[in-house]
Amino acid sequence: MNLRLIGIGAGVLIILSLPLAGAIAGPDFAVRDDGKGGGLLTSLGLSESSGRPSGAKPAPPGPPEQPRTDARCGPELSSPQGVEAQTCVLTGDGQSWGRSYYRNTSGRPLESVLTVMGPAGRTVQIRCAIGAGDEPGLCETPREHSMGTPDRYAAVAEFAVPDAEGPLLLRSGSNSPAPTGG
Repeated sequence: MNLRLIGIGAGVLIILSLPLAGAIAGPDFAVRDDGKGGGLLTSLGLSESSGRPSGAKPAPPGPPEQPRTDARCGPELSSPQGVEAQTCVLTGDGQSWGRSYYRNTSGRPLESVLTVMGPAGRTVQIRCAIGAGDEPGLCETPREHSMGTPDRYAAVAEFAVPDAEGPLLLRSGSNSPAPTGG
């Protein structure tokens, strides 16, 4: 199993268990004053009174609102050699970036080159190593300040055997037309 996935899962489990620990400790724990401005729940930002001036309304329950991210994706494509991919341009919070979702069932490691092209000839490019196996993955460019409207951006991902003179295995684009039945 992927160690990164295990680590992320453990972190999420810890974060999700904090409110439960406070609830188990009971209401006395949350209001106990340690002489320093609050207990464990206050220091973790889980107490109703933490970080608010007196008389202020409590924040609505739930996670903080995240900025909206819009995605413009091309179709999901696959090659006879065992590569599947879908490439998108994402925009949000004044930034634009490219992302390619992939699966490699070819049985050999591959390399992907993901390029985002924007207005005024701006390009951002990243190389991603694609391991052998059929675990889904993604390759993402760094986020850059958006210039112009989202429809002026396009992304292309190309998959090939690294350092080989062989053919390109798959090219996937954010604005590729859907494949036809012919």
